[in-house]
Amino acid sequence: MNKDELRHAWESFAEKNDFMLNPDSGHVGMIMDGLLANERDFGLKLCPCRLRDGSRKRDLELLCPCNFKTHDTWKKEGRCWCGLFVRRG
Repeated sequence: MNKDELRHAWESFAEKNDFMLNPDSGHVGMIMDGLLANERDFGLKLCPCRLRDGSRKRDLELLCPCNFKTHDTWKKEGRCWCGLFVRRG
């Protein structure tokens, strides 16, 4: 998957929900680079902002996009843990 395909997938994911891709393209690009590096190195699209412990079970919990609506950052700040997705205004 390349960057354009990944951005399109994220935008499609957010399209029908109450959140959107962060409008800060630099931040999104940083997440994208890290995620694609994790996919290359570990075979999974792992969130680059969270530490993995190497166990497959834990790694599967770090797949992006995560279930971010359960995290405090969504409830308090209207964003996913890493800030890739933000609540629509």
